[in-house]
Amino acid sequence: MASTEVQPVPDGCTSVAPWIVTRDSAKAIDFIVEAFGGEELFRVPNENGSIGHAEVRIGDSVVLLFDAKDTWPDTPALLRLYIEDVDTVFAKALQAGAAAVTELSTAAWGDRGGRVRDPLGNIWWLMERVENVSDEEAQARWNQPQYVASMRDAQDSLDRELSARKNPH
Repeated sequence: MASTEVQPVPDGCTSVAPWIVTRDSAKAIDFIVEAFGGEELFRVPNENGSIGHAEVRIGDSVVLLFDAKDTWPDTPALLRLYIEDVDTVFAKALQAGAAAVTELSTAAWGDRGGRVRDPLGNIWWLMERVENVSDEEAQARWNQPQYVASMRDAQDSLDRELSARKNPH
């Protein structure tokens, strides 16, 4: 007999799940599988062959995707992905067709990471926790030159990336 208790979050899901709406979800899925070792769970095609719904598991999270209509504006996703061996995965993402947005560096709070833009314009923050840092230590590090430079590069590189995109307003 089936359990009558309904879980607020289904098994295998997290409380927040991002949607990627793109002009070519099939290409996005291929990129996620190749670059990040994602596992395609399923896809539902529309009558015209476009993707009406798809799901890909990356680590412990599920990313949902579907194809945009021609009349919709581009809506690139901004996603943070915690992984093991960020240096290798960053290189793998570039080999899979991504472009570097922010080069890898280590932040004051103990994460090493960088950003890539996938072939469809989505930006992925690739992160790895490399050091456990207390709040007090992270705060003390904010004035150290290497952390100041890392934060400045993170802000400036994202600004360059997003400012280069066409603003519809």
